[in-house]
Amino acid sequence: MRQGKSTLACSLSRELHSRGKLSYVLDGDNLRHGLNKDLSFKPEDRTENIRRVGEVAKLFADAGLICIASLISPYRKDRDACRAMLPYANFIEVFMNMPLTLCEARDTKGLYKLARAGKIKGFTGIDDPYEPPLNCEIEIQQTDGFCPTPGAMAAQVVSYLEEKGYLEDQ
Repeated sequence: MRQGKSTLACSLSRELHSRGKLSYVLDGDNLRHGLNKDLSFKPEDRTENIRRVGEVAKLFADAGLICIASLISPYRKDRDACRAMLPYANFIEVFMNMPLTLCEARDTKGLYKLARAGKIKGFTGIDDPYEPPLNCEIEIQQTDGFCPTPGAMAAQVVSYLEEKGYLEDQ
């Protein structure tokens, strides 16, 4: 079973819905087919991709929705710029800290294989860096070599949201 960022986002959205909370998932792959289809994977286009997603997330937040942005954001400066767009404490960074070997094993599209063969340039984790967050709010990791289930990952995020008062009725 695939258990990556999109799986977590959808599981989290379902859990929030069951609690009566409005949310919307901004999925990186889907956004690259529409809003960001004019962008490549060059560093400057990656920055613009994240900036646009941040602006859309801000609009959703302004409308009172919990926005779940599910995407690879390899550069700290881009994540920090999105954090700066939102009011204090309204940006919650969830770092899915999984080994590269797991990402490659789960790669249903074969992109890592293509990147390793040199057919895709600038691929995060292969020939382009991933800068791990220094101060993320939530870190999801393997336990004893196993990836948590989607429900367990969503529960970790929901627990944080409850602790910080994000799920209280306004």
